[in-house]
Amino acid sequence: QVQLAESGGGLVPPGGSLRLSCAASGGLFRFNVMAWYRQAPGKERELVASITPGGSTYYVDSVKGRFTISRDNAKNMLYLQMDSLKPEDTAVYYCESSTYWGKGTLVTVSS
Repeated sequence: QVQLAESGGGLVPPGGSLRLSCAASGGLFRFNVMAWYRQAPGKERELVASITPGGSTYYVDSVKGRFTISRDNAKNMLYLQMDSLKPEDTAVYYCESSTYWGKGTLVTVSS
């Protein structure tokens, strides 16, 4: 059974940092692109960052220079290091690969 499970969300003040993790199981994720999406209240889900099996990355403009996506293929893990967080980063963050989705983890940026 294919599963993606996010963790690491929480409440953080503006300017703070969080590291999200996604544990993948039941599939050949090491061979596929993996991605982080987010959905803020009242907004559509958007692609935040993605990473190929070889490590090539993509970031949406709003997070460039603040977020870093990485993966550990041996452990089937995906990460998102989020620095200099802003209130507009508040959202549920989802891990995605090969059309499979996790249930999400809530990130709230507020003082």
